[in-house]
Amino acid sequence: MSETFLNLDFAKQKRIVDAALMEFAKHGYEKASTNRIVKEAGIGKGMLFYYFKSKKELYHYLFDYCMKFIISEYLSKIDENERDFIERYKQAGQAKLKANVKNPGVFTFLGSFVVNQNIDLPEKIEKQYKELRTLGYSKIYNNIDTSLFREDVEGEKIFKFIRWSMEGYEKELLQRLQGVNLSTFDATPYWDEFYEYLDDLKKIFYK
Repeated sequence: MSETFLNLDFAKQKRIVDAALMEFAKHGYEKASTNRIVKEAGIGKGMLFYYFKSKKELYHYLFDYCMKFIISEYLSKIDENERDFIERYKQAGQAKLKANVKNPGVFTFLGSFVVNQNIDLPEKIEKQYKELRTLGYSKIYNNIDTSLFREDVEGEKIFKFIRWSMEGYEKELLQRLQGVNLSTFDATPYWDEFYEYLDDLKKIFYK
């Protein structure tokens, strides 16, 4: 990536990044059009390829950008001092919602990658992505107080039941979202359903 891009004023950088995020999210890597990106961003096509040598380089930059954004605007906001497992899950959901409002293209872009797995990543970025997933996992599951769980079932088992339930829900949700245009769909009903499941799990597994 050209240093010239990083030296652009913030507003122009954001226009280019936002246009590219939504284009890749909406159309996937193969069908994404640099013509549509430059039109939406209000720049010449020659300038886009001056900043980024290829569409693939642009895509890789966006992936790195999204990972850094998620760490700073989402994962860093999760309070690991909250030891109630389900409350932390809710807290994480709220933090994600605020981050999504700040830049919806980030989650749409990464969501389209997770759903469609439509491009290979360089080894360095693949490693960073795995580290991001590990960090996200620890932010949700570390330092949980299992004494809040009901006493007639082993605490560690309840922890696993809740975790498996939510992981299963997330996998089912990904299946339901296969082929969905993530740049335009309304996520509100999914969040409402998510919180409802969490409340039901607390009724089942807590004292």
